[in-house]
Amino acid sequence: MTLAEERNWHPMPVDGYPTPTSDLQTATEKILQDCLESQISGDSAHIPALQKNAHVQFLLRNLVQGFPARYTSQDASQPWLIFWTLQGFSVLGVGLDEQTKTRAIDTLLALQHPSGGFAGGPGQFPHLLPTYAAVCAMAIVGKGGEGGGWEKIDREGLYDFFMSLKQPDGSFLVSHYGEVDVRGIYCLLAVATMLDLLTPELLEGTPEFIAACQTYEGGFCNASFPDWALGLGNAKGKSFSTDSRPPLGEAHGGYTFCATASWILLQPYIQTCYSDKPKPHIQTSALLRWLTQMQGSEIELGGFKGRTNKLVDGCYSWWVGGCVVLVEGLLGLGEQDKDAEHEQGKSDEEDAWDDVDDSLFNRRALQEYVLFAAQHSAGGLVDKPPKGPDAYHTLYCLSGLSAAQHHMFPSGTRRKEVSEAWKDGEKPADAQLTKLRHDAFVSSLSWVEEEGTAKYIGGEQNRLNATHPLSNLTVTHIEGIMAHFYGQSIPRRGFSAKKSE
Repeated sequence: MTLAEERNWHPMPVDGYPTPTSDLQTATEKILQDCLESQISGDSAHIPALQKNAHVQFLLRNLVQGFPARYTSQDASQPWLIFWTLQGFSVLGVGLDEQTKTRAIDTLLALQHPSGGFAGGPGQFPHLLPTYAAVCAMAIVGKGGEGGGWEKIDREGLYDFFMSLKQPDGSFLVSHYGEVDVRGIYCLLAVATMLDLLTPELLEGTPEFIAACQTYEGGFCNASFPDWALGLGNAKGKSFSTDSRPPLGEAHGGYTFCATASWILLQPYIQTCYSDKPKPHIQTSALLRWLTQMQGSEIELGGFKGRTNKLVDGCYSWWVGGCVVLVEGLLGLGEQDKDAEHEQGKSDEEDAWDDVDDSLFNRRALQEYVLFAAQHSAGGLVDKPPKGPDAYHTLYCLSGLSAAQHHMFPSGTRRKEVSEAWKDGEKPADAQLTKLRHDAFVSSLSWVEEEGTAKYIGGEQNRLNATHPLSNLTVTHIEGIMAHFYGQSIPRRGFSAKKSE
């Protein structure tokens, strides 16, 4: 029996009308098949090791020696280069020395704009995307107190910057004179949630805008037509109905992750502020259908693609694979008691691609794609062979691999623990704002790993740290920065149970 027969490889069907797209698909299938065959040498049970040391050295070279000349085009993305590198270390379980942390903090704070927000480089204007990257990087290397960096984040200026970008339809520009994009909205919501900046004023109309970005396929595009552009708004140009706002563009993996994460981050606001008006909604079943259809076939090694009829790409291991985890959370999967019997007797090294858990995507297949196709021999991870490694694909391949290894879900038990430890403190007495702060804090920190569901293809040596589905930070880092800015203490696991004994 040939390897192709063992693996049940079936090429993508063709219709007799070759196009550049179909030719690329066929060529990619051949490249991936050759890549797999060259590594397993006839042993279909062999799974390659995650070359952790090589990937650490790749990240370290960029951090210490500086990025190669080809990264000149990323001059306006300097906080991203820092975040991709630092979070790559975090997922790989590598700690940072104090000198490196201090250098990173100083560099990031130098990119903070006097009018609020962070810029992509020195002397550049502030932008939502590098603001998110800078704050996430600060969550990794910073801390409270003198020299920790967190105290120097200009939260007041940041909030004013956010409000200056807000549009009549509830959306936000990514920068002054920039475009509207759900990626920017996600970045704003993630930062506002981490730094305790959420207010009803900031979020008004945003859920309706996000809902309006869902396409007929089920995924999300980058924006939707605003009411005022179609002349359908009220006298003030503000109307938050989604009915008259068709989406702009096609469903895309990156947009879909950002829109779905935004939708979850907005739930505390929706639950708090929509008691007397209709709640916006998204089509979760259509979203799930589109996401699962983006996972490639066996001949594509189970990688994810970012759009319909496009090629698999390692970065979508996170943008789409990680988004499935968010939808699992929306559907409440992981909350019920599990019947462990169906887990027993199954080995991670089984050759068949059969799911042995309740995940809504093939976790084994995604891990195989990253391990077989996305690792570069010189370190770092790639889109797909024969492309070279880069900082972006290195992080998002690792994050996707982590998402496939660890089943994260919002736990009702953990939510109760965090809620019971909440202290109102001396924050404003506004009841609505107090509830919004509480619910945002508790909701974000209720995500935990379901015990007994870790799945390490290739063995324990391939294990990565779990990453938080909403932020792509480790749980330790997201808990640390949120506890600081909300003035809260994070309870230990099992707090409620021990308290009630």
